[in-house]
Amino acid sequence: MPQPSIISASRRTDIPAFYMPWFLNRLRAGLVRYPNPISGKPITISLQPEDVHSIVFWSKHYGNFLKHFDDLAALGYPFMCHYTITGLPRQIEPYVPDWTQEVEIFRQLAAHTSPRHVQWRFDPLIFAAGLDAAYYLNRFREIAAALAGFTTRCYFSFATLYGKVERRLQQAAIPYTDPPLDEKRALISSLAAVAADQGITLYACCQDHLIEGRVLKAHCIDGDLLAELFPERAQLFSAQPSRAECGCVASRDIGIYETCPYGCIYCYANQSHALAVKNRTAHNPLDEEIVTSQKLPLANPTDIQYNSST
Repeated sequence: MPQPSIISASRRTDIPAFYMPWFLNRLRAGLVRYPNPISGKPITISLQPEDVHSIVFWSKHYGNFLKHFDDLAALGYPFMCHYTITGLPRQIEPYVPDWTQEVEIFRQLAAHTSPRHVQWRFDPLIFAAGLDAAYYLNRFREIAAALAGFTTRCYFSFATLYGKVERRLQQAAIPYTDPPLDEKRALISSLAAVAADQGITLYACCQDHLIEGRVLKAHCIDGDLLAELFPERAQLFSAQPSRAECGCVASRDIGIYETCPYGCIYCYANQSHALAVKNRTAHNPLDEEIVTSQKLPLANPTDIQYNSST
């Protein structure tokens, strides 16, 4: 009998913010389809309760998710959440809601579940105009204080400057840099101290050179954590890193690139904000896919962050 899958929803788009009615329809239907981002070949997987171990959500905004929380809970699928709150300026995250609003929603989400079910992501850190170590330390201190008691973990990474990210920064005339390792370590050491004061542990995502002292290796889809959260579920996990130094176990990511309209300048999942907005507009919550994959451009395998095997 096949092992139940962990469903990642999603590292390729923001399902909680923009596609919750669609996702609930997929759970009720018991199946979902998405294209392999490299080949375009459609993949169909079962979402029948017996075929799903748990769901790992990823989002920058859970306000819409909370509106559908009772419907999701009634379906009985175990889940946990990654919640990205960075508080970056509009030139970097032009359409993401203000971080103070997101903190309030984070607290509500943790109250509906538990602080261990909701993981804070201060991710990615990008050094651009006005965004230096002092900026990040100050903003991190503000957010960590606001989230104290509502989460126990914070995941971070420094931005990977893919070609499309560099092009966006250049087109926006935003100066940027990749600081040397000693500067990164100094900043992360300071963040870890702030986090510890608030009862939060810091985890480095896919950047093992930053693991030391109070900074642990991230397993963003974490078999051990899922086993602790959902001990009644089968505990059969296998490592399946999605890129270098990734600590994740195997999952199936049901998202589709080019469908998140937040327009973040560091985004690896979109080539074009205009295309993402167009696809969001064309979305039909009754379809098996978020957007009909035949209309989507194929991804460049050297310019995406996560592999296509999940």
